Amino acid sequence: MKIGQVASKSGLPAKTIRYYESIGLIDPAGRTSSGYRAYEEKDIQTLRFIQRSRSLGFSISEVSALLTLWNDRNRASAQVKELARRHVTEIDRKITELQSMKDTLSDLIDKCQGDHRPDCPILNDFARTSGKNK
Repeated sequence: MKIGQVASKSGLPAKTIRYYESIGLIDPAGRTSSGYRAYEEKDIQTLRFIQRSRSLGFSISEVSALLTLWNDRNRASAQVKELARRHVTEIDRKITELQSMKDTLSDLIDKCQGDHRPDCPILNDFARTSGKNK
């Protein structure tokens, strides 16, 4: 199969497939005599695995670890569970951070009159806060 067909079947753009190959996340595809990449059904399965992992927010390095575990039939499922558990912990941290950002912005929005005057508590806060890091 050519890369366009694999892209269609895996749900990933050809550019992404080439990128994953360039960083070693997937093995380089074989080549036809005319130089086209030639993929097999197992490559589509691997790309779907990667796509699903990425859609759940796993980083490239985490996906690489998951692929290694997926391909190791002697691995313990505890290893997979621990990796997933660490990822959920990171998601929880990000949710907390995003909620804090939302709360701060909502508070600033409430303080802003939103009228024709130039005074803006939102911009004033940004200016005040940015000076603290210097």
